[in-house]
Amino acid sequence: MYYSVDFFIKRVLPKIPVAKKLYFFLTRGLNRVISRGEMLGRVISCGFTILEEEKINGLLFVVAQKTGTPAYNEHASYGPLIYLNRIGKHGKHIKVYKFRTMHPYSEYLQEYIFNNNNLNSNGKIKDDYRITRIGRLARRFWIDELPMFINVFRGELKLVGVRPLSQHYFNLYSPELQEMRIRTRPGLIPPFYADMPKTLEEIQDSERRYLEAYFKSPLFTDVKYFFKATYNIIFRKARSS
Repeated sequence: MYYSVDFFIKRVLPKIPVAKKLYFFLTRGLNRVISRGEMLGRVISCGFTILEEEKINGLLFVVAQKTGTPAYNEHASYGPLIYLNRIGKHGKHIKVYKFRTMHPYSEYLQEYIFNNNNLNSNGKIKDDYRITRIGRLARRFWIDELPMFINVFRGELKLVGVRPLSQHYFNLYSPELQEMRIRTRPGLIPPFYADMPKTLEEIQDSERRYLEAYFKSPLFTDVKYFFKATYNIIFRKARSS
């Protein structure tokens, strides 16, 4: 009971717009608790590069160096509905809507955590501590992706297509595949679920095969990949994380 109350006061109240000002007025921000993901994300968003981190006696100590200008969002959202900047058709940046599954400021950690943890067999970052417990459950049942239908209705995404990527992930792809990707809209159901690749190279090969087939026969290719992906999701328990 004590833990629940303490968690609500120190972790939840500071993030509720109505209660935020009152919380800081009463506590002056003392003894506030934030997650590892949010703390590191805040550091990077302020233009620092993290050189080392170590946990000592339950406290996380970080060594960081100022290397750039701040890039933080002064109006950061803590709510359940968020948008992520992704690369769309013609290289246009689009805002992809999702339900929150990560701690706030996690987007600033993508390059740092990728360099330290690399990818798992699902093409996602290994041991990603940015994801909350509720977030893992939401991802397991694709609840977090339901708001992406907003992007479908707006014509920014289609049902089947390559996964909408962040700028960091997009930069990991070969120039040839980058050019192929931006010729069409990204999709909700990526070829990943049809081919089940294990590495970044295999993921790129999977997307290349899909795009080559799609450019020749768009409708047939999307229908084929839709049913193959659906089969793997239902019967082979394919998951994105």
